[in-house]
Amino acid sequence: MPYADDVKRAAESLLPWEKLSGKNILITGATGMIGSTLIDVLMSHAPLDFHVYASGRNESKVAAVFSKYARNPHFHFVRYDVREPLESDVCFHYMIAGAGVASPQLYSTDPVSVIKSNLWGVDNLLSYGAKNGLEKFLYISSGEIYGEGDGRVFSEDYSGYVNCATLRACYPSAKRATESLCIAYGHQFSIDVSIARPCHVYGPHFTDSDKRVYAQFIRNVLRKEDIVMKSTGSQYRSWCYAVDCATALLFILLKGENGEAYNIADESSNITIKELAEMVAGIGNRKVVIDLPDEAEKQGFNIVTKSLYSTEKLRSLGWTCNGSMLDKMKSTIEALQG
Repeated sequence: MPYADDVKRAAESLLPWEKLSGKNILITGATGMIGSTLIDVLMSHAPLDFHVYASGRNESKVAAVFSKYARNPHFHFVRYDVREPLESDVCFHYMIAGAGVASPQLYSTDPVSVIKSNLWGVDNLLSYGAKNGLEKFLYISSGEIYGEGDGRVFSEDYSGYVNCATLRACYPSAKRATESLCIAYGHQFSIDVSIARPCHVYGPHFTDSDKRVYAQFIRNVLRKEDIVMKSTGSQYRSWCYAVDCATALLFILLKGENGEAYNIADESSNITIKELAEMVAGIGNRKVVIDLPDEAEKQGFNIVTKSLYSTEKLRSLGWTCNGSMLDKMKSTIEALQG
């Protein structure tokens, strides 16, 4: 399978893997698309001389996603809701915080959980880590912290604009506040902290509840349906394949500077939502249908019209991104077809 080949290549990236030797790595949000892809890459690395702890609330879901690692002594499940204090007897040398509600539907129906899962979740992790030998903390934030933007390509020193007095602000505001919390912990407790800001990421491990556009488009073609687009599709976005994103996270984890944030994007995959819909439809031999949303649906939508990311800072760490978005989207759909 192309996805498996992509994961294998990622696991062979030129990185200081020796930093992980003998270490325990906790990954929250393990069954999410980014978390599960990252775990696939880590578990594919040879020699596998470290321990991966996959954190999630649902043991059966984790067992299903990672069934191939069930008998591997280097893989461990941690039943944990990040909104609660972490209780464990394990020294997690590395923590990668990927848990946090990121469903547009919930931005209007359960915005409180969106904020708590991000802010409280990271506070609980860093509180535990500060007392138990944490060596490096990587927070998976979001490019949504840049807000509406002003037409420029986003670099890490741009602060952007978010109207905090809106429901939709629950997500970018939570990410912004949590980034600040990471920096505060790093300073006050001498913890090495780095922040990743992924753009829109696609790959085969999205969940049934994922309502983001790429997931809905792919579900359409897998069901042999036409793609239903809830806008005119003029929004311009940076995209990144999940395996490329996972590789970038490892570069940030192992080579990223303390207290620094890094954008993650494939700058060759800057396209409009309409172009994305047409790409996925073309792979599935379907057509694109426009069905404009009602007012309730609009509340969860990303209002940003242009969201493009500079990756100069990430590339300075040695990270590269090769291959076409079309081929990677084909790999994604093929993996989902089994």
